Amino acid sequence: MDKNNLYRSIPKVDILLEDPMIRRLRKRYGHEMVMEEIREQTDHLRERIRISTDSEEESVMAAVADLIPSICRETERLAAPRVRRVINATGTILHTNLGRAPISRRHAQHLTEIVTGYSNLEFDLAKRDRSERYAHFEDLLCRLTGAEAAMVVNNNAAAVMLILSTLAKGGEVIVSRGELVEIGGKFRIPDVCSASGAILAEVGTTNKTHLSDYEEAITEQTRAILKVHPSNYHIVGFTESVPVKDLKPLAEEKDVVLIEDLGSGVLVDLSRYGRLYEPTVQESVAAGADVVCFSGDKLLGGPQAGIIIGKKKYIQAMKKNPLTRALRVDKFTVAALEMVLLEYLREDTAREHIPVLRMITESQESVAARAERLARLLLRLGCPADIHTEACESQVGGGSLPMERIPSMAVVIRSEKIRTARLEQELLQLPVPILGRTIGDAIWLDVRTLDEEELTLVAEGLKEVLA
Repeated sequence: MDKNNLYRSIPKVDILLEDPMIRRLRKRYGHEMVMEEIREQTDHLRERIRISTDSEEESVMAAVADLIPSICRETERLAAPRVRRVINATGTILHTNLGRAPISRRHAQHLTEIVTGYSNLEFDLAKRDRSERYAHFEDLLCRLTGAEAAMVVNNNAAAVMLILSTLAKGGEVIVSRGELVEIGGKFRIPDVCSASGAILAEVGTTNKTHLSDYEEAITEQTRAILKVHPSNYHIVGFTESVPVKDLKPLAEEKDVVLIEDLGSGVLVDLSRYGRLYEPTVQESVAAGADVVCFSGDKLLGGPQAGIIIGKKKYIQAMKKNPLTRALRVDKFTVAALEMVLLEYLREDTAREHIPVLRMITESQESVAARAERLARLLLRLGCPADIHTEACESQVGGGSLPMERIPSMAVVIRSEKIRTARLEQELLQLPVPILGRTIGDAIWLDVRTLDEEELTLVAEGLKEVLA
């Protein structure tokens, strides 16, 4: 291998800059960005030549020949948005990796109007004076839940940390061992307690905690009792826990704050629609919790947020905590959350306009009919594959209702020409990627997590890949 000849075969920078493809690239993305990519790729080529062996000569020569197209591809990749729309056909409604709760197009349109201009985020139009960003939804949250006051931070872990930092910092907070949960990303309740400055006092055992365990654990250093709803796991068998209504008299007698972290948080009794019972936020407030927190982007069906409701004196103290400034939500979240909460003023409109609620409560018959429509559309487009519908099960996901499996219907695609693993990969490379489930030698598209407007997009994407 003549390495000196290979080095000389790399075009000089001034020659590269005059290439028509590179000139168009510079016009689109600017000289500096393209120059940086040229330097990076030519340096990489020189290093590759330096360490290459005789057997690699052909591949190195191919890389030199592909230099200009490679510069173009990489520059365009770097300049393209990383966050993209995807189609969720996995059947997991609150898919953490796919952004959890989707916002409806109706809400997104309103959000666009708010964020593309100025808004009254912290301005009272009636009083012509500064106001709190919480004012846009605090009354709504109080009306919906029965709480005295409310505020919102950027997620529920932040909500727990702010609550404990404000109400239990330097003192003890009592938590049942069966409720020391770990949420996504290895964030654990003990770690959140530690970060807040509160001292964790564990009581009971993994499967059983009694009221007497709480009574015996309270000392002069105790500031709060924290109940944590184990929304991402379920213990069955020989178990016992103490509900908020039974802890309330003890908390009042000992003058400690009673806090409940509901995790997912739900405002609608899902058991009325044939789903597993999940404690509602309203029930927690009515049972006597002084402070309750829950997520905005799970069962509520809104944007990522940590919603805190409860007694006014405690909420006011949290609003004054310096942490609140660091954890506050922006105008995107404020606008989206207000729109979602407005839907809950009527439960029937909430089910219709909040995608998560619609997907959880939609009947099996309705889902099956949509699956049949997608299958017929695929067959009509002449997709070369075995296409039929099969019964399956969806799940709520996102750490919510871990035992719940919802009857659903999938469109099953089995290609004789493309291996299933390849088909799955090709679907992810579409302009709007499609994520389904691979079962056996077929792709299953669970239609519960597809809306009517996505069916044509899915069919066209499959036709392109299968052809």
